[in-house]
Amino acid sequence: MNLIIDIGNTRVKIAVFKNSKLIHSKSINKENIVIEAVQLINKFGCSNAIISSVVKIKKTQITKLQAIINLIILSSETKIPFINKYSTPKTLGMDRVALVSAAVTLFSNKNVLVIDTGTCITYDYVDIDTCYYGGAISPGIQMRYKSLNKFTENLPLLEPKYTNQLIGESTDSCIHTGVVKGTISEIDSFINCYRKKNKDLTVVLTGGDTKFLANRLKNSIFANPIFLLEGLNAILTYNIQ
Repeated sequence: MNLIIDIGNTRVKIAVFKNSKLIHSKSINKENIVIEAVQLINKFGCSNAIISSVVKIKKTQITKLQAIINLIILSSETKIPFINKYSTPKTLGMDRVALVSAAVTLFSNKNVLVIDTGTCITYDYVDIDTCYYGGAISPGIQMRYKSLNKFTENLPLLEPKYTNQLIGESTDSCIHTGVVKGTISEIDSFINCYRKKNKDLTVVLTGGDTKFLANRLKNSIFANPIFLLEGLNAILTYNIQ
């Protein structure tokens, strides 16, 4: 059994895999990582673990985890199942490393574009030869709503709401149209550009806003909200084999 810990910008996910199958996952408080990990180790008999974080991890948490399980701390030095051609590999987010690892593991011999719709929207491209080149980063849906409110005097902070309106008829509807339809148009445009360069392209949509966006895109995609967890499990398995 493998224990997976993913620390993102806004939430922490902890999961257990049996081989390549997810058998348990939940979102937890950042302060409870060790407590939750101990419970799952005891419950499922986990023997190996990986932790990935886009923010700084407390050294005391790492030390406690290392004392109870074989732990890999994902970094730019960790062995990965793809060829990294990113020009600044040490600045590449560990979440993106995990997503590309999932792509080459679950879609071998494919050109893959992974779109992660979380705090930020990231685009990551890996080719049929498992060469990763990079992609793009833009603000996520929540960030777009918050920035309109924070950096203006009078625009309200709204909750995401889908609209099919092209022309907003009020301030609220203008914001929804700009943010939501703008995000959808951006994603579809990126997919179209990648497909012009790659006739055989697999597109995976993942992240917190997967459910909100998946059925509203014009392009065909694979929607997989646990893709990052599967990527971390792939890296862990790759390192302990």
